[in-house]
Amino acid sequence: MTTGETTDRINPIPTPVGRAAIRAAVLEHAAHLFAERGPNATSVRDIAERAGINHGLVFRHFGAKDNLIGAVLDHLGDQHDPNANLTPNPGAQLHVRVLVRCLLDGYPVGELQHRFPIMEALIERAKAGGAEQHSASLAAANAAALLIGWEILGPFLRAATGLDEVSESELRANATTRAAAMLDHPETIVEGQPRDDS
Repeated sequence: MTTGETTDRINPIPTPVGRAAIRAAVLEHAAHLFAERGPNATSVRDIAERAGINHGLVFRHFGAKDNLIGAVLDHLGDQHDPNANLTPNPGAQLHVRVLVRCLLDGYPVGELQHRFPIMEALIERAKAGGAEQHSASLAAANAAALLIGWEILGPFLRAATGLDEVSESELRANATTRAAAMLDHPETIVEGQPRDDS
């Protein structure tokens, strides 16, 4: 085949061929399995089977499972356009699910992930408004926490606050607007209350 993949007659999964194709297949399938089950409930054999390769190739290309988790987190972070708007998209939703599953399974995601292009872009957006590094970092962290919180806890928050009748699009628009305000006006932590730098 010209795609760099072969198909086994018994196994209909396309078998990736070559380093780049194997790494891409493992990262893609590991991300989806981690989002579905969490890394603790996902074996390297599960990932290899879904990717259509021998499990030894996963170890060969990634080493220990912690290295694979870090590579998946970096891969997911790299998939987003850091200059895109704050509106959730399927790639961002997958990244959030994997992050949360890894955290719940006890993995130190802040140590395993090495690149944070989305957070760097949020910090730069806040700094563009004149904020110093600390305020910009706080604004980025707060904006991300708001959006991730709604993504993960949305059904609970709707029920607990009586917002069941509010449309999903209205809730997302409100959260996005508030996150944008945090980034565009990082000098305020709470609306109307300036940050005390003393």
